[in-house]
Amino acid sequence: MAALSIRGVSKRYGALDVLKSIDLEIESGEFAVLVGPSGCGKSTLLNIVAGLETPTGGTIEIGGRVVDGVAPKDRDIAMVFQSYALYPSMTVRQNITFGMECRGVAKRQRNEAAERVARQLQIEPLLDRRPSQLSGGQRQRVAMGRALVRDPLLFLFDEPLSNLDAKLRVEMRMEIKLLHQRVGATMVYVTHDQIEAMTMATRIAVMYQGEVQQFADPDTVYRRPANLFVAGFMGSPPMNTMPARLTAEGNAPLAIIGAGRPDELRVKLPACDAAAAFRDSEIVLGIRPECIAEAGRRFGSSPDSELAFSANVEMIEPTGAETIVLLRLGGSPVLARVAADVRPPLGLPAAFVLDTNRICLFDSKTQRLIA
Repeated sequence: MAALSIRGVSKRYGALDVLKSIDLEIESGEFAVLVGPSGCGKSTLLNIVAGLETPTGGTIEIGGRVVDGVAPKDRDIAMVFQSYALYPSMTVRQNITFGMECRGVAKRQRNEAAERVARQLQIEPLLDRRPSQLSGGQRQRVAMGRALVRDPLLFLFDEPLSNLDAKLRVEMRMEIKLLHQRVGATMVYVTHDQIEAMTMATRIAVMYQGEVQQFADPDTVYRRPANLFVAGFMGSPPMNTMPARLTAEGNAPLAIIGAGRPDELRVKLPACDAAAAFRDSEIVLGIRPECIAEAGRRFGSSPDSELAFSANVEMIEPTGAETIVLLRLGGSPVLARVAADVRPPLGLPAAFVLDTNRICLFDSKTQRLIA
């Protein structure tokens, strides 16, 4: 049984369709992440699941129970918001157990529950402090503890790390992932940060303009994006995309980048039945920056799938662990991810190698993945 079923859920404000017939099945124990740019509808969808907003159409099931019209407090969920929303006059212990107190739970049980979640979140020494005495990361742990103490069917997180600085976001990201591994609860997490989505999720729902573009595990979303939006949104730097012409060389497909230009590049691709239908058509070719590297580097695949070429270097961006190089292929700007100590000369041609096994082809009209 799915922990959360979202079936045909839509939301309309006047003439504006915020959500367009969303269908998602999230299994028990999953860490599902809703990711997308601002305004894509991800927080609205989470609020509908929580019962904070009413859908225009569709059905929500939590643990096999239809919860349409059910009050948030009766949905067996716990929610962690972007703002910590802690009671400033209460201690950490009181903030964590306040909901239990309202439900008439005995003091001994409340204290045992507070101690348990404090151990899980490593905030035991903070139980008698007040929120004003805590850092941002500590406050976020308390907000999570308030949710964990309930032991609900479903945990909902609405961009809980967006108020933290970059270093603390990384630390809290790891803590939430470790917490999910320890507790094994079903979690639905909303973020606009694709790095958070990639590192934390068991499955990612990429949203855009009120629709789910792709719902799959992180590797599939990254390596086989469903369309050009997913290809451009997921990844840092994002996937390089460029117009190309798809022809054939023998039985194998051949992509020509910048056909007729002096810097034309002919890329022989692995045999693929799906690409055959687009022969002699204009398509969009996609390649991840890490699949273009300095000459001599091996990708671990067959040498036949490695294409050597030369291109002018327009910019170099050292990041410490690696170097990002901007070059141009067939008139299109392309980013390559090379080794940290590689510094090709600016404004001059340099030698590179491309992994043709990792190329994606997209239909230029529908923008959907071909192969």
